[in-house]
Amino acid sequence: MAAASERAARFRGFFPRRALIGMVHLPPLPGRAGDAAAMPHIVERACAEARQLASAGFDAVIVENYGDAPFFPEGVPAETVAAMAVVVSRVRDAVPVRVGVNVLRNDALAGLAIAAASGADFVRVNVLSGVYATDQGVITGRAAEVVRYRDRLCPSVRIAADVHVKHAVPISHDDIRVAAADTAYRGGADILIVSGPATGQPVEPRELRETREAVPDRPLWVGSGVTPDTAAELLSVCDGLIVGTCLKRAGRTSAPLDAAAARAFVRRVRGRASGKMKP
Repeated sequence: MAAASERAARFRGFFPRRALIGMVHLPPLPGRAGDAAAMPHIVERACAEARQLASAGFDAVIVENYGDAPFFPEGVPAETVAAMAVVVSRVRDAVPVRVGVNVLRNDALAGLAIAAASGADFVRVNVLSGVYATDQGVITGRAAEVVRYRDRLCPSVRIAADVHVKHAVPISHDDIRVAAADTAYRGGADILIVSGPATGQPVEPRELRETREAVPDRPLWVGSGVTPDTAAELLSVCDGLIVGTCLKRAGRTSAPLDAAAARAFVRRVRGRASGKMKP
């Protein structure tokens, strides 16, 4: 536990205190029969959206295979890893901000391999610790394997792990305080993420506060449902916001980025003082 705390202290300066992390949702990748876009189009769109987010003032982007639903529960096919490695590498070259990877539904090893090959800075892991009933079946955290693989392959890459991840029900711990402490101190997460029940849905304020109280020495991000109206009060409790749906055209998660909405979001959040989180 002491070693984990020392690592977290070193990583705290990696992101600013009020970090804004924008989502780059990829369309269906090669291997998604009948739906996959051509790789040049996928790369071009991902780089364009990452540039727009960075230009708007976001501190980081996460590249995610959102268009690949229905998702494999853990191990994704080789073609997904190859395609994402190409895309993330190009995004890394295109923007001056931190770049993260999330391989849905829960292929942390693939995410780390992509990060190592592309130069990405962090990975998001939906289930690092604990056991969850998800829409892909029961998924069990593999923290021992994931952390050792990271330490061997790409030790500078940070692990941002969900606690009570969206689209899932915890089997191991209903108490988010216990789950958060286990994910940080026993699972080795560098950053914790709390989200609402599904993509685009807001976090429960009580769960956010309880996670902060249980793990005060790790950066804490909100992982879904962020809007310009809620951002300031969320940032009074957490250290960063992952923002996706509210930045998309017509508010549809799968739609292209609305660059004007991204700029307006940053202007509003950076221009407002932190509010107090409501119960």
